[in-house]
Amino acid sequence: MTTQVDFWFDPTCPWAWMTSRWILEVEKVRDVKAVFHPMSLFILNEGRDLDPGYRAHIDETLIASRAAAAVMKLYGHDQVRDFYTALGTRLHPKGEPITVETIAAALQEAGLDAGIAQRVTTDEFDADLRAYQKVAQDLVGTDVGTPIIRINGMALFGPVISPAPKGEAAGELFDGVAKVTAYPGFFELKRSRDVGPIFD
Repeated sequence: MTTQVDFWFDPTCPWAWMTSRWILEVEKVRDVKAVFHPMSLFILNEGRDLDPGYRAHIDETLIASRAAAAVMKLYGHDQVRDFYTALGTRLHPKGEPITVETIAAALQEAGLDAGIAQRVTTDEFDADLRAYQKVAQDLVGTDVGTPIIRINGMALFGPVISPAPKGEAAGELFDGVAKVTAYPGFFELKRSRDVGPIFD
């Protein structure tokens, strides 16, 4: 039986991008279907005392999260997945800026209405984005960021990985993540990161 894996992402987070590439690889080697959901680092960090440089970065991420929420609302899960691949490729491996123009190009590449890029400069989709965010935060709390993964009804932040494993290595990592996620008393495994995101 196919296992649904729900995956929450902020499209601007390079770590969420790495994890998303892993879960898509897992689909090739395990009976898994990944369902993508937008979330927002901007919303997560509202009211927090952040370093001014990081606050400026968080502020600029909002239009990308709004765009993912708009695609989710207007088109659905499969299209938000395709849009995320188009936008994430531009933002992460290609290093393009988080701009209306970048979002419009990604929308067009995914076969969606590029006009959405102008609509996300307003708060039109904020209520939807907050609703998607609430689902994620209700699952794991507010002390974690993006990505969030849910397997068989149990959710955790992460995994945070670099680089994203391929083939059977991706499947073996998924097997381990599924096991720890299944235990209701499991909360955290962590070590300091010694590499940045390694993009293909």
